[in-house]
Amino acid sequence: MMEYPKGTIKDLTFSSKELNEDMELLVYLPSSYSPLYKYSVLIASDGKDFFQFGRIGRIADELISKSEIENVIIVGIPYKSVEDRRRKYHPEGDQHEAYIRFLAHELVPFIDKEFSTFQMGAGRALAGDSLAATVSLLAALQYPNTFGKLILQSPLVNKTVLDAVESFDQPHLLEIYHVIGTEETEVKTTSGKVEDFITPNRELEKVIKAKGFPYFYEEFNGNHTWKYWQPDLKRALIHMFS
Repeated sequence: MMEYPKGTIKDLTFSSKELNEDMELLVYLPSSYSPLYKYSVLIASDGKDFFQFGRIGRIADELISKSEIENVIIVGIPYKSVEDRRRKYHPEGDQHEAYIRFLAHELVPFIDKEFSTFQMGAGRALAGDSLAATVSLLAALQYPNTFGKLILQSPLVNKTVLDAVESFDQPHLLEIYHVIGTEETEVKTTSGKVEDFITPNRELEKVIKAKGFPYFYEEFNGNHTWKYWQPDLKRALIHMFS
């Protein structure tokens, strides 16, 4: 396997007023990071999973070395427990709105202060898998001038999500990359229920297309696991940051 210059991954903590708790962050900086240059930012909920199972740091090292993507800072936000994840990411979770405000009002200014970034929506992407994709989509719809790009891997889609996309009136502000697995017919969710993911995702695709968002959609042959999301990340990053 080729060895590429490795970026650094920093552990940071800062305290959120919106959530009234300390939030851990994993921050990937490209190997050539310098405050003299400006960088795009990718913010991933389920952040530890993106680094651990998605190997996003290694993928970024390779793509940056080969000049297939621009230099990008990746910020992962780990969840503390399955319950914590549901409370923050699920549209019905009791901390869901506060988590979205945390992303837009606290995390973005913090990153812009700590690192040298393009301070505009087009320079910021949100990414997530499953429920983390759902909260990323809803956050970008609420704050399209803050987050201009979205990587959605197998989001949970319900009426709340479809209505939010349907009522959004600035589709030109938001570029969306969206994949779902053809085998995602019976997904066991963290609430213990088994849900069909692919049918609502196909409805979401129709709504997004009809609204005229800049949009990439594909169905992969596979199920609701990192086994399929991991190899897809390379294309997702190239799509957003080439």
